[in-house]
Amino acid sequence: MKKNEELQKDVQNAIKWEPLLQAAEIGVIVRDGIVTLTGTVNTYAKKTEAETAAKAVAGVKAVVDDIEVKLDSAAIKNDTDIAVDVVNALKADWSVPDDKIKVVVDNGWVTMEGTVHWNFQREAAKSAVRYLTGVKGVINKMKIKAEIEDAVEQERVEKALRRNWSIDADKIHVKASDKTITLSGIVTSLYQKEEAEKIAWKTPGVWYVDNQLVVEYDYLYA
Repeated sequence: MKKNEELQKDVQNAIKWEPLLQAAEIGVIVRDGIVTLTGTVNTYAKKTEAETAAKAVAGVKAVVDDIEVKLDSAAIKNDTDIAVDVVNALKADWSVPDDKIKVVVDNGWVTMEGTVHWNFQREAAKSAVRYLTGVKGVINKMKIKAEIEDAVEQERVEKALRRNWSIDADKIHVKASDKTITLSGIVTSLYQKEEAEKIAWKTPGVWYVDNQLVVEYDYLYA
């Protein structure tokens, strides 16, 4: 059995392991499996990297990202220049249907709206701008509307989950209804919960994934 302090140490070590991050910049607070990240970093990429590292630790039920992005003076750009860079980055990524995405930049925060056919396109759009100079954060409001109109097949989703080595598919229940997939059951980390959702999103015809998976781990939260 592990305590909050041990989960905190696990998350701190995961952050230390990432070459992009400096552990001294990021604080880690743990309570009952919920991890809060604090501190200040100089790029949006570092903020997302820290969040990703924390999510991958077994026992983490949720991550509250309170890390502030404070750009170095040389990295500060006006919103117009950032918008130009974002548009160009989206055009340069073959997996992003840039003609379907509307971009708004406000004080370094990038908001993307529109409708795409696949979740990987939505995620690719967000990833395309994470390293851009001047970006403080990304708000992804894009919606999914699949080209395929057929109802989603539950068995196809279940087989896809079983193919993934990092997921115990026997503990995950899949329910497919028309264009919606509902996932329920138990996983041991937030990473596995999100990985299962990513797999479900790859299903042809899916418009929405309801991820009800619960993170449970053998930690003594005290």
